[in-house]
Amino acid sequence: MANTLTFLGIESSCDDTAAAVVRHQLGGSAQVLASIVEGQTALHADFGGVVPEIAARAHAERLDHCVERALSQAGLRLADLDGIAVTAGPGLIGGVLSGVMLAKGLTAATGLPLVGVNHLAGHALTPRLTDGLAFPYLMLLVSGGHCQFLIAHSADKFERLGGTIDDAPGEAFDKTAKLLGLAQPGGPLVQAEALHGDAKRFAFPRPLLDRAGCDMSFSGLKTALLRARDAILAEKGGLTVQDRRDLCAGFQAAVADVLAEKTRRALAVYLALSPEVPAFAVAGGVAANTAIRAKLETVCADNGAAFFAPPLALCTDNAAMIAWAGIERFRSGGRDDASLSARPRWPLDATAAPMLGSGKKGAKS
Repeated sequence: MANTLTFLGIESSCDDTAAAVVRHQLGGSAQVLASIVEGQTALHADFGGVVPEIAARAHAERLDHCVERALSQAGLRLADLDGIAVTAGPGLIGGVLSGVMLAKGLTAATGLPLVGVNHLAGHALTPRLTDGLAFPYLMLLVSGGHCQFLIAHSADKFERLGGTIDDAPGEAFDKTAKLLGLAQPGGPLVQAEALHGDAKRFAFPRPLLDRAGCDMSFSGLKTALLRARDAILAEKGGLTVQDRRDLCAGFQAAVADVLAEKTRRALAVYLALSPEVPAFAVAGGVAANTAIRAKLETVCADNGAAFFAPPLALCTDNAAMIAWAGIERFRSGGRDDASLSARPRWPLDATAAPMLGSGKKGAKS
């Protein structure tokens, strides 16, 4: 196997169409030669959330152009690549299928190796792409669709310590924004409003802090905000700008407190393994929230673990993380062929009990 690998990554699991080129030389750091991400916010703006059918059509129309742009930005041709990595799940099945079919077509035409990647593994391995983090490390994957603590033992072995039993934090942020009349995606707007709010005005709950372990819940917090909003509406007939800011600040503080306490508990489990260089990393869209990052950094400092967070551009969905995860899997012998299928569900820790139930298509997370 070549010491230097250059992979194309393709990502289309939700509403970001992305392609990237990553190069890695054994013993050296990885290089992101190109990263193209085309968002779909405008396409879904009138619907208050992502519409799967619209997202799938947009991916089908944009993926080949994103690949062309990524190769052009990297100054490479398909013939210069060593392999193609693609998100094969979990995600919105129409989007995932679009990416998988394109990747299959490219590999059939070029003869390049194909590597199917778990989207969650892409996020979980991002600290190795950006910081060369050594195994094992503790990972908090926190996004619009997922929230779980994982010990990354290797590129293909993840141990889940806990996760959300209902809404993911990013989903709760988006629903909060919708309840308060803010646009989507809601996370950045709620954070912006919270900067000018009083986090102590409303007594929002900190769900599951009275229960041992690392599991979380955010649905009840969203309901508490709805009731607080309705109480203001009943009293005043409407929300003032400051009311909205205070609601956002209180909600964000509650999420940050829950994540901080659960991180402390997860660290205790991880540190019991006596890792040579204790490290905690956070990734996913909610990792871009500066208030939450600050809380997590404090917890890590108090417990003697180094804190890592990717650049903001690599917190949200991107194809650089998929290309990197593909390189990691390829180096360990991972290969796929034309039988690779798109998977709407694909837990990283297949040995753990499903967090959100299971069905004919397997565990959700």
